[in-house]
Amino acid sequence: MPKLKTNKGAQKRFKLTKSGKVKRHKQGARHILTKKSRSRKRSLRSSSLVEKTMEKKIRNLLPYA
Repeated sequence: MPKLKTNKGAQKRFKLTKSGKVKRHKQGARHILTKKSRSRKRSLRSSSLVEKTMEKKIRNLLPYA
């Protein structure tokens, strides 16, 4: 059986924690930041966890993670 390919886009965007949850960065922190408040930009810096409904799909993209 051939090796499974890792989806490189998903590999760059997601990391797995020790407990097996999928970690991601928040969207909306790249550009057009002048109209966003200081507190909103600060909260965008922190990472968050992927919802449980999407976890299985992301794990299929990362077979060796």
